[in-house]
Amino acid sequence: MADRRTSLPKSPPVAVVDIGSNSIRLVVYETSDRAPIAIFNEKLLCGLGRGLDATGRLNDDGIDQALAALPRFMRLATDMGVVRVDMLATAAARDAENGPEFVRRASQLCGQEIQVLSGEEEARLSGLGVLSGTPGADGLMGDLGGGSVELVELSEGHTGRQATLPLGPLRLDPKLVQKPTKAREDIDRAFAQVTWLPEMKGRRFYLVGGAWRNLARLHMDHIQYPLHVIHDYRMDADEALELADIVSRQSPGALQRVPGVSKRRVDTLPYAAMLLHRIMIAGQPKEIVFSANGLREGCLYDRLDPEIRRQDPLLSACRRIADYERPDAAVTGDDLFEWMTPIYEGESAADRRLRHAACILADIAKREHPDYRAEHALLRVKRLPFVGIHHDERVYLALAVASRHAQIDDDHPAMRVVKALIDDKRIGEARAIGLSIRLAYTLTGGISSVLSRIGLVRTAETLTLRVPADLSFLVGEVVERRFATLAKGMNLAPQIDRLV
Repeated sequence: MADRRTSLPKSPPVAVVDIGSNSIRLVVYETSDRAPIAIFNEKLLCGLGRGLDATGRLNDDGIDQALAALPRFMRLATDMGVVRVDMLATAAARDAENGPEFVRRASQLCGQEIQVLSGEEEARLSGLGVLSGTPGADGLMGDLGGGSVELVELSEGHTGRQATLPLGPLRLDPKLVQKPTKAREDIDRAFAQVTWLPEMKGRRFYLVGGAWRNLARLHMDHIQYPLHVIHDYRMDADEALELADIVSRQSPGALQRVPGVSKRRVDTLPYAAMLLHRIMIAGQPKEIVFSANGLREGCLYDRLDPEIRRQDPLLSACRRIADYERPDAAVTGDDLFEWMTPIYEGESAADRRLRHAACILADIAKREHPDYRAEHALLRVKRLPFVGIHHDERVYLALAVASRHAQIDDDHPAMRVVKALIDDKRIGEARAIGLSIRLAYTLTGGISSVLSRIGLVRTAETLTLRVPADLSFLVGEVVERRFATLAKGMNLAPQIDRLV
């Protein structure tokens, strides 16, 4: 097996300061690699763009709050060892009469240039953010900010046609939503300018932005969805249209009493829902998909070398999360993956990828109390902040890693989310992966040089463990029992060959 004993190279932390129409935000990422994980995230709702269309200027109170907060953000980033801070300003700063003066003062206070993004560049980076977390995204991306909405076509890993429309909730008369007929007419008139929008029919619509994510939380609570992870949460078109229509008709006061709705979003949520409803009428997507990645992640992704961009974000995140502090001879996730691959001939590319991820994460719970390792692994993996994975795949992966330690009973509370998202067949397949990993560790104590000399062979009816004569002493009672359990989990008869 290949030598992979060195620790994964670690790039220093980086940060993005996003100066939006509604909020300013500092996000610090642990690294700047293919799947950066946020380790600090602070937002201030200062409303720079509040009333922009009426006055043509940034809100004075918002300016004061932003100028007080931005130097603090920069100091925090410096103290955290950040080596690069990208400061990005969006719709409000680029459109306001006093935007250039605000940017000049903020840059002076922070000691760094602020990049004021054009509408086209903002749209492109938001689209790249979605592609960074959902590499196969195909359809339309919509990023709803306080001052504008960006629409971008996504296809084959690239951004395509795009449009920026001044339809952010802070730009408009707050009484507009109380006049739904006029509001819909104004919105529809704006979308009619996007001549390519009808070509999105039958494809997916990827949603970015806090107000739209709040719709996802509301829907999750309403249907009692068992996994509260926003990224890749999906709704079919009919569900989304119904939800958007109902929410758009609610008053902020009524929404305040609804579980799952952020109290800071109630004023803009009806409008955000109306906007979603009208986009879906115009574009007719088959499904909506919520993305946790957007402008900030797109900024980081845009800086990566093309070779790094092509990496799998799930496997990259798993490698970063996994504990790589192993002895020189220790088995790695790649070793485990290669060792068991002969018995998974014919698996789909998607399942092969999940099995690889499970092998990389195999030791994630090794420092927990032995009685709780399986439960801890299940809970932790299903909640890890990685992207590039669907919700059903997330719980499948979590169960596979948990089963490396023990089988969690079906009636255990932690299994509720698993059973809600995957069927019994998939549960059995995930457990078999965990049992394969467990067998490898039982055989070898985690030493890869030994593992490489032991083979697994699968036929239509049998599962065979092949052990060289000089290693036959490794196959004791525990190994025989765990090998038999693995074979049973795969509906095969166990057979052990001690080679001469």
